[in-house]
Amino acid sequence: MAGADTRRAALEVAWLTLTRGTLPGLAGLRMWPVRADHCFQRILLDAAVGGIWYDAVEGRPAYRFIAVDLLERAVSLGQGAAEGTVDLAALNRQSLTWRRERKAAAPTML
Repeated sequence: MAGADTRRAALEVAWLTLTRGTLPGLAGLRMWPVRADHCFQRILLDAAVGGIWYDAVEGRPAYRFIAVDLLERAVSLGQGAAEGTVDLAALNRQSLTWRRERKAAAPTML
């Protein structure tokens, strides 16, 4: 169990470093459509779970409660974006599409 805890702890550190420092620091240079840490977190978490992350993760903050394999995927996507091998703008478009679709499908209150 200690190995799993160590793995999660390392992933959480990588996650926070990527989303609070590395990616926001690259945003202007890469001309990304987002700049704020929570936007990077939304994009990467949505991509990792294949939909809107808060439909798949029970607790908050998400990085503490998401399954380790999904956190690993989110970190990997973030690292790929930082390295230029993952298209962050495309991931953002997909995330926003999922959210628009959900909003459109929501019942309206009269």
